[in-house]
Amino acid sequence: MQAVDTNTPLTQLRPSDSRGHVDMGWLKSQHTFSFGSYHDPRHMGHGPLRVINDDRVIPGAGFPTHGHTDMEILSYVVDGALAHRDSTGGGGVLRPGQVQLMSAGRGIRHSEFNGSESEGLRFLQVWVIPAKRGTAPSYIDHDFGQAPGVVLLASPDARAGSLRIGQDVDIYRVLLSGDEQATIDFRGSRGWIQVVRGHADVAQHQLREGDGLALTNHPSLKLRTDDTLEALVFDLP
Repeated sequence: MQAVDTNTPLTQLRPSDSRGHVDMGWLKSQHTFSFGSYHDPRHMGHGPLRVINDDRVIPGAGFPTHGHTDMEILSYVVDGALAHRDSTGGGGVLRPGQVQLMSAGRGIRHSEFNGSESEGLRFLQVWVIPAKRGTAPSYIDHDFGQAPGVVLLASPDARAGSLRIGQDVDIYRVLLSGDEQATIDFRGSRGWIQVVRGHADVAQHQLREGDGLALTNHPSLKLRTDDTLEALVFDLP
């Protein structure tokens, strides 16, 4: 029997059009991993990365108050305005460039609405399974601006001005335009890239809007575009 090299770099493409789809009229959502009524045992997450939902919400509509426990929930605004309220007292209206991170801990209740009566809202909601359960719930947000390049949005030690997340995960935003490229060195053995807009050449794959790519045993990630690229990159244990 031939031995399998567990350190071999691997990739697995998750095409945009293969994601789960929900259309509730006021909400159109694409689910990268199993969520709610969409269930696929082949796509239950990647390491502690459990949910990436690409949500589009019509003006004035949204998710009424509901509860969560033991989950790190990051919301990334792509277009429009996201109005947030939660039981810790956290809240406000976020626009592109602004990111919020809610640690549900032992229990939190919150609502998410389109903060505009005239323009649509698009945001990505990301769930990460925490390293510890039963912690105190918390909320934080930050305006990272929209400068090009690579920006660290969340990390376990809140380094480089990032939001502190309760898991050994680094979450990056990448904004490139023209003939540009960027390299991210991974600390963990797994990674994920989610293309928000534009396209990228990554690990011999050409990724378009909505595509995801799982990476295993890649010490670094090189992204290149000859047009525009907006993406989230996850460095995972």
